[in-house]
Amino acid sequence: MNEIKYNYRYLARFIIEAVTPLAVGSGEKDIASDSLVMRDINGLPYIPGTAIAGVLRHCIGEEKAKAYFGRHDSTSPEGRHGSDLIITEARMIGKDGQVVDGLQNINYSDEFYAHFLELPVRQHVCISNKGTAVAGGKFDNQVVFKGTRFCFEIELLSSNADRKNDFDDIIKALHSGFIRLGGNTRKGFGQIEVRSLRTAVLDLCNPDELDLYCEKTSSLNDKYWKAWRKDYQVEKTSSDKYDKYELKIKPEDFYLFGSGMGDEEADMTPVKSTYIEWNDWGEPHFCGTPCILIPASSVKGAIAHRVAFYYNDYASHCADDQMPVEELNVLSGSNNLAVRELFGYIGKTEEEQKPGNIFISDIISSNPVNDKILNHVSIDYFTGGAINGALFSEKVLYDTHTYTLTLLLQKAEYSKGVIEALESALMDICRGMLPLGGGVNRGHGYFNGELFKNGELYGRKSE
Repeated sequence: MNEIKYNYRYLARFIIEAVTPLAVGSGEKDIASDSLVMRDINGLPYIPGTAIAGVLRHCIGEEKAKAYFGRHDSTSPEGRHGSDLIITEARMIGKDGQVVDGLQNINYSDEFYAHFLELPVRQHVCISNKGTAVAGGKFDNQVVFKGTRFCFEIELLSSNADRKNDFDDIIKALHSGFIRLGGNTRKGFGQIEVRSLRTAVLDLCNPDELDLYCEKTSSLNDKYWKAWRKDYQVEKTSSDKYDKYELKIKPEDFYLFGSGMGDEEADMTPVKSTYIEWNDWGEPHFCGTPCILIPASSVKGAIAHRVAFYYNDYASHCADDQMPVEELNVLSGSNNLAVRELFGYIGKTEEEQKPGNIFISDIISSNPVNDKILNHVSIDYFTGGAINGALFSEKVLYDTHTYTLTLLLQKAEYSKGVIEALESALMDICRGMLPLGGGVNRGHGYFNGELFKNGELYGRKSE
């Protein structure tokens, strides 16, 4: 077998920022959470290189992936080769703007690092097609703050100088804005953005460039390596794998996305989140007070329910008293054809389950939080009086800011009427006909605005 000589090195160093919270799971749990994030030797979050490699492999496609990640689908040695791509772990960037690389003495009494001792825990509950919680359907997972930055490197080995296009494919994939890292990416987590990129291309047959390569250290803090270049140009292109929908909406009145907990003022409180901001000098700090959070998982459930309605209408599926239960189940929930094709489904075996084709991003806004406490009491239908012990209060939000809800739809072959059902559901949100969040039966959660598809206004402006 001929030995391959990798004379060329294509290198890139990325600094990425979490646009939405990250949930890179460790596979472990504790008393506070069902799913804990990965932590390094210093106790700080990090992203394994395998997580980045897996996303890249999926993004560039299976055929191209064989050229990057190697192959083992042949019985002969000539048909197998190892990966040409080396990916490091993505290490967190600390308070001083430096990568926390290697074993360090972290001062967890510092206000910045103290936040990472107890990361946020996001609550979830599975809702049935009847709009009620499924028994045993509550779960939660730990996430990394929005705004957290990580640094990692990629090295592409080559035996010749004609792999620039391959190198470009990798960089464009990470720059595309369509990459999601970690778990629960279809529930709003994992969106990233490249904040810094340095590249280098070296010919190891050139003695000077070989010396440069030998001088490079493995430290992610080595910013002054002479071979690094910042002039790499990334061509902005539209995705051939996703359609991008943007809902620019603002609330008509009160809205509430519940935290599942109360406080000293109200029995029901809105979920909030804190995040990291970066100044012009590359120094991070946490926002002063918890901010408005619109969880993608809440929006996803409402859209799925309305998609089932529109698809049934399109397909002329109508329920009646004489219809068997089995047929009724097909019309609603995860058994609905449109819901299954768009949002996926689960089963006991791998063949009986399919991931969804829709990715929705959380909204975490720095807009001022305005809240109001509303008191409620349940009324006895027979006497017209208050039911004893049925008084409760809720803390709702209100403002006039416009929020951008982003939804990515993977391009695929869908059944007739499925896309139309999805777009009709999205337009209902923009028209104020599909409320979001909790307390919708009490008048909360109505928004209005505009829908954009791939940057262009969809339909007419809502009134």
